[in-house]
Amino acid sequence: MARKFLMFGLAMGAAVLFGPADARAQLNLYCTVQEEWCREMVTAFEKETGAKVNMTRKSSGELYATIKAEASNPKGDVWWGGTGDPHLQAAEEGLTEEYKSPKLAELQDWAVRQWEQSKGRTVGIYAGALGYGFNTQLIAKKGIPEPKCWADLLNPKLKDDVQVADPNSSGTSYTMLATMVQLMGEEKGFDYLKQLHKNINQYTRSGAAPAKATSLGETAVGIVFQHDMVTMVVDGGPIKVVAPCEGTGYEIGSMSLIKGAKNMELAKKWYDWALTPAAQELGAKAKAYQVPSNKAAKAPPQAPDLKTIKLINYDFAKYGSSAERTRLLAKWDKEVKNLPK
Repeated sequence: MARKFLMFGLAMGAAVLFGPADARAQLNLYCTVQEEWCREMVTAFEKETGAKVNMTRKSSGELYATIKAEASNPKGDVWWGGTGDPHLQAAEEGLTEEYKSPKLAELQDWAVRQWEQSKGRTVGIYAGALGYGFNTQLIAKKGIPEPKCWADLLNPKLKDDVQVADPNSSGTSYTMLATMVQLMGEEKGFDYLKQLHKNINQYTRSGAAPAKATSLGETAVGIVFQHDMVTMVVDGGPIKVVAPCEGTGYEIGSMSLIKGAKNMELAKKWYDWALTPAAQELGAKAKAYQVPSNKAAKAPPQAPDLKTIKLINYDFAKYGSSAERTRLLAKWDKEVKNLPK
């Protein structure tokens, strides 16, 4: 009898700590960072709460499309990671839920601005600067100067040797598209992308894929967020990371609760937990070198220092709006993607 009371007491204690449903409920997580980081987060959350997490990993554009397609019967509960633009578009279209976390006061200003611009429907969880990396061996073999600027990627000797993702599926590449429009003006920005098209060997689905291809020598240059290229450097790849001389855009990786989520209370637990310093510092364990949004979270020493990079005044509200994203992607499809080489 004493043993029964002891077991009952332990069960009641767990229910108080984690909430009565946590041990039985399953969180459906949509994750938009590299697989390894998704797994680190899932493992830590399951260990801390006793809940189960069913994780789906896709790129930002793909997950935005999934959430939109599932709007009448949501299958996901929380969308964690990926560039902020599609999160802002989802917020504008009413696909995500308003929520004010008690952790909001602990976050960097840029993370809070993301929350304010979306009327509380998405929040910043990390930041990272756009740029590119090149394979030092392949560039030396071509006998060309090491590229330092966006303009250098138009060198005819780089024909079929530059790789970037498709902006329809990749938030990284949409950030590049929006960066060129803001950096150069729309006409000159699209002219640049048309010229660059001659040197592109593949438009990948995933924004980080060109980093791996550059490290393996499958392409001389990969256009990615700089932290993705840093991962390849840490792994010993013959890579040099470039913050382009003209200036560059950046991302505010974001997190959103999916409207109509079937496990909303558990989704809010994930949301609050993911904003803690301990959760944000898990990225470095997975060789993810973004700058975390919680002021108390330690940035990995390998993370690119945003203070030393020439960042443009990226207009997240405009380029994260549904109308502007839709317009720019349609224009890119029509004027760039299908161009002959």
